[in-house]
Amino acid sequence: MQDWLTMTAADLGRGIGAGEIDPVALTQTYLDAIDAHPLRDRIYARVTAERARAEATAAANRAVSGNRLSPLDGVPISWKDLFDTAGTGTEAGSKLLEGRVPDRDAVVLANATAAGLVCLGKTHMSELAFSGLGHNPSTATPPCVNDADAVSGGSSSGAAASVAFNLAAAAIGSDTGGSVRIPAAWNDLVGLKTTSGRLTLEGVVPLAMKFDTIGPLCRSVEDAGLLLAALEGGAAPDLRQAGLEGRRFAILNNVAMEDLRDAPRAAFETAIGKLREAGAIIEEIEVPEVGEAMDLAGCLFTTEAYGLWREVIEANADAMYHEILARFRLGMGHSGADYVAACAKLDALRAEYDAAVAGYDAVLMPTAPILPPNLARLEEDHAYYLAENLLALRNTRIGNLLGLSALTLPTDTPSCGLMMCCPPDMEELLLRLGAAAEEALR
Repeated sequence: MQDWLTMTAADLGRGIGAGEIDPVALTQTYLDAIDAHPLRDRIYARVTAERARAEATAAANRAVSGNRLSPLDGVPISWKDLFDTAGTGTEAGSKLLEGRVPDRDAVVLANATAAGLVCLGKTHMSELAFSGLGHNPSTATPPCVNDADAVSGGSSSGAAASVAFNLAAAAIGSDTGGSVRIPAAWNDLVGLKTTSGRLTLEGVVPLAMKFDTIGPLCRSVEDAGLLLAALEGGAAPDLRQAGLEGRRFAILNNVAMEDLRDAPRAAFETAIGKLREAGAIIEEIEVPEVGEAMDLAGCLFTTEAYGLWREVIEANADAMYHEILARFRLGMGHSGADYVAACAKLDALRAEYDAAVAGYDAVLMPTAPILPPNLARLEEDHAYYLAENLLALRNTRIGNLLGLSALTLPTDTPSCGLMMCCPPDMEELLLRLGAAAEEALR
């Protein structure tokens, strides 16, 4: 049974379908592992054991009768604490929402439940999802699997930790500026950022709705495809016979390759070499529109975030972690006219970027320019906190600003990911490319 905790969600699903794994026993194995883990309370905000057992029992009955709802029917996963969960606290990592208990599930959670997935509980996160580091002194700071003294990445910090520490078969997080991909990369997982609008945000605590997206953190590209299907109530992409031979990729040299720390740079170069050995055609390009889009980020993200949360924040500002409060309040410095102008300019830049990369199957870059920062130093050094937070999210934010679909894959180097970016609504192509790259990187 111990092997169940390290298996991919897809392999667990196949085991259930073959009658080799009992969903009830599987779920109890995960619940026992959670209860016994010394870092449990830094990873899970709330464990929904009663719900999990009931859902597992239903899955077991379906498996026996041959009426499974999906390939992942009976597989236990975790949910970031901003997905509404009926009857269970959903507080988005903030004392501002303490005691908030929704009366219905978020639509994506309802879809996943309808596909037979088992809800293990809610994972800790950066406060109101507004940090790429995962440090949250208001509730809890989840650990990084590769460095006990470092943060796990945010804002889906507990989501990544739940999978990396074998306390969930997969996790569902959200990504506004990198919040799925950063913790996935720093914990050696696969992380999928979906196109904005592909998955409904109904029942999801918002941060910046122009950029908010939902995506899985998991152990394989196959898992990511199956989870995407479950979240939207659709069919999983066909990943069979995916290959890199003759596929054309671009390395984005400007912005994404600047100021890289040694380990991420070396890991990226090694990964690119492996893709080339597998037959990929890879060229280096510069797209000036990327830099122009990045210049708009300060206005766009903070204005929308503060606009959504201003009344709640200012009614009880002392309840917030001061670093997150300061970041929200940056939105006070931009007018409505500034925001509208930035949105219009961004739409034009998106079209220009799409034209510039139209000849490539995907654009490649290191997922994060840095390794997970030291937690103690983040707590003591304000300048370090600001610098590391901005740099951590720099490359991933490109995908959110330009409206792309994006996937991070683990490399041979711990906490260093390879990111692939495709045009909007091209998740099926992205996952096929990711499956082929995953094989090459092994």
